[in-house]
Formats: sequence, structure tokens, C-alpha cells
Amino acid sequence: MGLTNAKVLLQNPRLPELEGVEIDALADTGAVHLCIPARIQAQLQLEEIEKKEVTLADGSKRSVPYVGPIELRFRNRTGFAGALVMGEQPLLGAIPMEDMDLVVLPKTREVRVNPNSPDMASSIAMRVIT
Repeated sequence: MGLTNAKVLLQNPRLPELEGVEIDALADTGAVHLCIPARIQAQLQLEEIEKKEVTLADGSKRSVPYVGPIELRFRNRTGFAGALVMGEQPLLGAIPMEDMDLVVLPKTREVRVNPNSPDMASSIAMRVIT
């Protein structure tokens, strides 16, 4: 689908008294994770959980901090995720977009709440046999 931007509020659910940070994230349906700069990790006082190895666009590998949890809010949607700490611009990947049931409209290249479920995020889940 390609690239576009989305305004997302990030909060640390472990420190609800801490003010959230509104970001203008690059929303990339070809990316997987939420990525945030180190300054946002510091601002939200997010703890490092572990290191993760990432493969960059040029094929090189790098070990980066993985932090969380992070609460994400976009319009009437809320989601929770971990984030890779890397780069200077926040990046919103497919996993947090799917979790909040967000879509990128091809014609306008805008991030929107899924028009098929405007009031509540929907998801597909397996049937659990007990």
C-alpha cells in the first residue's frame, strides 16, 4: 500500500499520571512493528524489555532495544504494543494498525478507522474448542 502519516497518542500504561506524547508517525503497511526514537522512550519512561535483532532495508542487521508496554490511541481506537527503539521518526507498522483495526485508504492514502467497523475495532480469531 505504501507510506502515509498518522497522528497517534502514545502513553505508558504503567505510569498513567505521566502525560502522553502525540506523534506524527510514518504509517507503513509494509513494516511490521511500532518504532520510536530514543527521545520518546525517555519521555514516556518506557523500560527496556530485551534487545531484538532487526534487519534494515540495506540487509544489514542491528540489535536494538525493545520497550513497552505502550498504549496507542487513534481516534476511537486503543491498542497496546511493544516498540523497537530506533531512528528519528516514529513508525507505525502493520501489527499495531491491525490491532486497532485501522486501514490505509488507497485513493487518499489516509490512515482511517476501518469503515466496515466504525464504532468498534473488529478482528478475526480462531474458534477455540474446549
